Amino acid sequence: MARNSHDPVDHARTTRQHAGESMKNGANVPGLALLAAGVIATVVCLATLATGEGKGSVGVIAGLIAVLGYVAGAVWLAVAHRRVRAVEQQWLAEHPSVPEQPPTS
Repeated sequence: MARNSHDPVDHARTTRQHAGESMKNGANVPGLALLAAGVIATVVCLATLATGEGKGSVGVIAGLIAVLGYVAGAVWLAVAHRRVRAVEQQWLAEHPSVPEQPPTS
């Protein structure tokens, strides 16, 4: 089974085009990592502010990092998903005999 990294849509094995998109499309990894960093920074922020250590500055900085991680990760995933949709539309244009499925995402 060959993997085609230029086409992140799984045409052969599923009727849901975007099933497993996060796993097959390696371009999502930085966005997922940014979201994970946001979650970790949120935990650090809440723990630091709850214990009162660092006089709040560490908690505030962690909170800013969390917000930046969430926003950057969400933007990254949105851009990557738009690219996947564009590739899907191009593939459908090149294969007119294949019926177009309604979008699932």
